Amino acid sequence: MAGPRAPVAAAAAAVLAIFISLAFFAVAEPPASERSALLAFLTATPHERKLGWNTSTPACSWVGVTCDPSNSSVVEVRLPGVGLIGAIPAGTLGRLPNLRVLSLRSNRVLGSLPDDLLQLPNLKSLFLQHNLLSGAIPARVAGLAGLERLVLAHNNLSGAIPFALNNLTSLKVLRLDGNRLSGSIPSISIPGMTVFNVSDNNLNGSIPKSLSRFPRDSFAGNLQLCGDPLPPCGSPFFPPSPAPGASPPGGEPGSSGSKKRKLSGAAIAGIVVGAVVAGLLLLICIVLCAVHRHRQGAAAGEGGPKAATSAAAPARGLAPPASGEGGGGMTSSSKEELGGGASGSTAAAAAAAAAGGAAGEQSRLVFVGKGAGYTFDLEDLLRASAEVLGKGSVGTSYKAVLEEGTTVVVKRLKDVAAERRQFDTHMETLGRVEHRNVLPVRAYYFSKDEKLLVYDYLPNGSLSAMLHGSRGSGRTPLDWEARMRSALSAARGLAHLHTAHNLVHGNVKASNVLLRPDPDAAALSDFSLHQLFAPSSTRAGGYRAPEVVDTRRLSFKADVYSLGVLLLELLTGKSPSHASLEGDGTLDLPRWVQSVVREEWTAEVFDVELVRLGASAEEEMVALLQVAMACVATVPDARPDAPDVVRMIEEIGGGHGRTTTEESSEGVRGATSEEERSRGTPPAAPTP
Repeated sequence: MAGPRAPVAAAAAAVLAIFISLAFFAVAEPPASERSALLAFLTATPHERKLGWNTSTPACSWVGVTCDPSNSSVVEVRLPGVGLIGAIPAGTLGRLPNLRVLSLRSNRVLGSLPDDLLQLPNLKSLFLQHNLLSGAIPARVAGLAGLERLVLAHNNLSGAIPFALNNLTSLKVLRLDGNRLSGSIPSISIPGMTVFNVSDNNLNGSIPKSLSRFPRDSFAGNLQLCGDPLPPCGSPFFPPSPAPGASPPGGEPGSSGSKKRKLSGAAIAGIVVGAVVAGLLLLICIVLCAVHRHRQGAAAGEGGPKAATSAAAPARGLAPPASGEGGGGMTSSSKEELGGGASGSTAAAAAAAAAGGAAGEQSRLVFVGKGAGYTFDLEDLLRASAEVLGKGSVGTSYKAVLEEGTTVVVKRLKDVAAERRQFDTHMETLGRVEHRNVLPVRAYYFSKDEKLLVYDYLPNGSLSAMLHGSRGSGRTPLDWEARMRSALSAARGLAHLHTAHNLVHGNVKASNVLLRPDPDAAALSDFSLHQLFAPSSTRAGGYRAPEVVDTRRLSFKADVYSLGVLLLELLTGKSPSHASLEGDGTLDLPRWVQSVVREEWTAEVFDVELVRLGASAEEEMVALLQVAMACVATVPDARPDAPDVVRMIEEIGGGHGRTTTEESSEGVRGATSEEERSRGTPPAAPTP
């Protein structure tokens, strides 16, 4: 009987071993040091969203935490859009030795990267875009030898791009766009790199040949960059700046230098005669000036103080113009005299009155912020061809195409009440604003009769034109994806103005949301101009908050109200400026939506064009409607702050915002996780 029992016993032992190993893996946990590192990070970093990390549950089941197949070590930490606030504490995430992916994008992470985080030996992907990181990019990042994806886009990073990035030989993706980086681009030569983007910075100089293979969009927004794939550095846009008097190197035989060494006798005689004549003329001028001054002194002695004052007047020269003096910032250095500059040319309509009202003045454009990279001046604007883009509450906008090919928008302000000094100071403040969802002023002109603002030209038009233009005439309606991206862009731009610059927009509306070619980079324009005008009694086409009385004293909460009206406009397809929602014009858009929702006809609120398109995002539409209704609450304190609106829209569907293709292409996790990552929120999990 012993013979048959032996195989049975062996099989039983094998089954028992399998059960033991499975039980081991089921209870396997990362080392206590890794658990404590994660808890220390969460404890030291304020966060708006509950994550459910606690000691009573396995660390590998925590929201945003992924372990290796044996659950023995943490390999990924993904916490996008969870409301993290503050710097990454040292001695926390840097204690995860096997960490391969770290994603903290779309939070409010401040400061710089801790040293221990830049020493993780196995880190492959670092995603920190859409945060508030500041300072220079540390050269120590080159210590992450195995790094394949480095995404630091849309932060407040400054300084130069370190050449040490060349040491990251495994790098495939490098995105530094949307920062304040300056200096030239180092010659980064990494053969395997497929994505490179440094757009919307303050970089200058020529683009290295090793990076010229990347598209123009990778370098756009750096006004002082040149070279392939941008215009060549020798073009009028980027004029060379040789030293004054410098001669070209390598003179040829027979050049002017050799001719100087072989001057003829006639030439020498001519030079001597010319010098003598010039000396005699100079002597005659000195004598005449002395006689003239002597006569003026005699006349002053006879005429008394009054005559002396009138005689001294011509000696002062031309007085500086009362309204044309240069303000702070960079002014145009050529063609400063306006007289005759526009005669016989096609003058830009926005600047025509400036020519008439400033005749004889030294009128200048004052460049602010990145506008210093432009090379035109007021005379160039006068010669430009002009096209009216639209008339708004603050003035008329023109598209001006300069002779050199540059296209800008010139806004001619009306009824400005601010004095010159206040105007200058305010424009300097607005020129410092830089964000992909905000359109800052690049230059301005101030005179007694004319005030002009110059902006970058965005060819895709406004959200209002795209949403309402030519309805029913065969145009392509704005789909739900595009509306969500526009809503998120407007909210992000407004949050940046409020939090980074403490500025109130004061005029949030669909016509001031301009569309860029990048679908999720719509930009808010005409911001913070309300302080320049006298108080207005108009209601800004239905966007203005009910508590606003003095348009010069607007608040952040009033901006949020206007943003809420904009969200309702995207949802309903109805323009708030058309007061015909009830036929008699007595009900504005927020109150109309409230009345419909109160009667439980919520579906009747949404734009019929969305229904025709077969929009299948009813849950997202209802969720955005709830956000909009919170924004248009009658009591200002009941409205959320702009950063909270951004967070709520991102939670509805982060995929409608900037899609992080770098993350979605990693192939580390399953399809469900990929979809969750593209939305910008961590995987769903129970929270306490």
